[in-house]
Amino acid sequence: MEFQIAGITILLLFYGCYLMKMRNQHKKGIETDQLGRGKSGSVKMIELTVKVATYLALVVEALSILLNTYELPISLRIVGGLIGGSGAAVFIASVLTMRDSWRAGVSKTEKTRLVTGGLYQISRNPAFLGFDLVYIGIAMMFSNGVLLAVSFFAAFMLHLQIVKVEEAFLLERFGTEYAAYKEKVCRYLGRRR
Repeated sequence: MEFQIAGITILLLFYGCYLMKMRNQHKKGIETDQLGRGKSGSVKMIELTVKVATYLALVVEALSILLNTYELPISLRIVGGLIGGSGAAVFIASVLTMRDSWRAGVSKTEKTRLVTGGLYQISRNPAFLGFDLVYIGIAMMFSNGVLLAVSFFAAFMLHLQIVKVEEAFLLERFGTEYAAYKEKVCRYLGRRR
């Protein structure tokens, strides 16, 4: 029961932050969900697949928590809880740091700024890192084959979103400023200089 409460808490913090941010930005006239909107080709396909994968992951995570599935020893489930909780905290901190520049997907029409402070000094993609840590943590806490497969697929699609969509967009939008930032800060975690 303790693991189920921890798992539900992680999901509520993580997805609650996501939904509250969308609601607050909507009140300001900012359309947060840009996944697949106004896009074509591989960019549209990647973004729409990201959307489906992340929704599917949430459903499978919730079912795994409800059914309290697990195959790992309690010590690894505890580690998973710590990793998942860290992921929720990283995600929340990254969304707060981005302020109104945060979007799900890229938008060539919405006004944004390049954020390089806070967590963005040690990770170019802390929100994505938060997603991955939540996926890993929940998968460790409630391990089952379907959850592992869906979590891996969602994390893979988020990675494709970064390398095939986000980085190209940021380089186009911010040019040498983004290129210099990319040289200093690693994609997921760490500084180069």
